[in-house]
Amino acid sequence: MNDIELSILLPAFIAGLLVLATHIPFGMKVLERGVIFADLAVAQIAGMGVIIAALLNLSDQPLLVQAIAAASALCGAGLLAWIERRMAEVKEACIGLTFVLAASGGILLMSRDVHAGEHLKDLLVGQILWVSTNQLIATALLTAALLALWQWSKLKTHTLGFYALFALAVTASVQLVGVYLVFASLIVPALATYRIKRRRMQFAFAIGVMGYAAGLLLSAGFDLPSGAAVVWMMAVTGVVAAWLLNKSA
Repeated sequence: MNDIELSILLPAFIAGLLVLATHIPFGMKVLERGVIFADLAVAQIAGMGVIIAALLNLSDQPLLVQAIAAASALCGAGLLAWIERRMAEVKEACIGLTFVLAASGGILLMSRDVHAGEHLKDLLVGQILWVSTNQLIATALLTAALLALWQWSKLKTHTLGFYALFALAVTASVQLVGVYLVFASLIVPALATYRIKRRRMQFAFAIGVMGYAAGLLLSAGFDLPSGAAVVWMMAVTGVVAAWLLNKSA
């Protein structure tokens, strides 16, 4: 591997680690609460905020774009919290519908944009190979704050507090790695280890890290789309790890 490839892959790998740092504990909580589609719905709503900012010609003001995306995601978090409280028996159907409406809304907003296809691709599969140092620093600071709140506050025990923390984490990560990889990072490690009682968190992080590393190397070696490659390698890693862990249990 030459120096040019390493200079691209290392920041991408760091971005993956930052996403995993928040999404693995969130993913375990999502499985526990039974709101699997919440991540997709919030990610799409945050993405709509980014699209709106672009339509307002605010792309050259990253802080304002982040604020709009975060505000959109927090509105989505409020909606999901309301659904879980008031429509618990059909919450997955309602959350799935919210995802479809947000995704369709994004397409409608981009319908007059000549670059809509490229923007949609970036939103779904991300641009993990082109993350900037500033993005990594900002995401690292947000990740540290969210993990501190997750660990030492009672927000995660309240419906609205959980969804608010979740929304802020997703807002940052979806702009780093895209909707598909955000969902994979949230679900695959948590799902692969859901039967594990001891050292579950360590096994989950190992699955996520191996998935990102293998996917990025596969992408570089065969010139494949990086986000899609990581999703598949994480899924393969998760299936193999689940089989080995269940076999040894």
